[in-house]
Amino acid sequence: MGWRGWMVFAALGVIWGLPYFFIKLAVQEVSPLVLAFCRVAMASAVLLPIAWRRGTLRSLSRHKAAIVAFALAEFAVPFTAISLGERWISSSVTGILIAMVPLSIALIQRFFGVSEALGLWRITGLSLGFAGVAALLGTGPIANPLGWAGVACMLLATLGYAIGPLIIQRHFSELDSTGPLAASLGVASVVLLIPAACDLPVHLPSTLALVSIMVLGLICTALAMLLMFYLVRHAGASRAAVITYINPVVATLLGVLVLREPLGVGGAIAFATILLGSWLATRGAVATARATEPRRLKVCN
Repeated sequence: MGWRGWMVFAALGVIWGLPYFFIKLAVQEVSPLVLAFCRVAMASAVLLPIAWRRGTLRSLSRHKAAIVAFALAEFAVPFTAISLGERWISSSVTGILIAMVPLSIALIQRFFGVSEALGLWRITGLSLGFAGVAALLGTGPIANPLGWAGVACMLLATLGYAIGPLIIQRHFSELDSTGPLAASLGVASVVLLIPAACDLPVHLPSTLALVSIMVLGLICTALAMLLMFYLVRHAGASRAAVITYINPVVATLLGVLVLREPLGVGGAIAFATILLGSWLATRGAVATARATEPRRLKVCN
């Protein structure tokens, strides 16, 4: 991987750690539905013309159900759930809980026809990861019913983020990713349009909230996905997957250092345990991805 690839890797690691910080700022003034709609609508406005020019939308007629499922699992449900949950829990705890995505994928992949052996290291990783989550929820800053409702929202979002890649692997592996991605963002925009229109803010949000919404839609969604395409094409899918272990760190640092959110020693230890468990639980998956790299790179050709 050349210097451009490393720059994209570093940029994407930071960009995908930003959403929870900016969601926390924006959701104080706009509803979760409005925020989620703005994110997908702005991203689709950027990516749909790109997909159209590349001609990647014409081959999607046989994948309509998968596109709708991906739109719900990867965008509409998680974006709304995270925005709602961050009204009640901190952005740092949100970032830590979202770090459970690799663990969730390892658990549910068999239901999507992906069979990978659960060896000793992966079982150890799953055990460590969920022990870290239990420690976080048992010793962390979750102390009231609304806080637990926020945790439930994050678990729902985590499930959606785990289902999304499995849908890609099963249904979109032979397609240029820009087509399914742009189409799914468009579907998510349509799904969220009416609910968001019924929940518009009474007053114009502040400049800070508007800037946060723009960052979430244009940078954290549209630009991030374009960078991910570039990274997979030039570095490979297995290396790109390492981003999963970087963005929760960025999210947690922003929450603790900028928003002054409490985490404590117990929360920090739980976070480290979750990341270690996620890495161990996906070691076999990374090896498989490396072995099948040439086929998977067709996604971004």
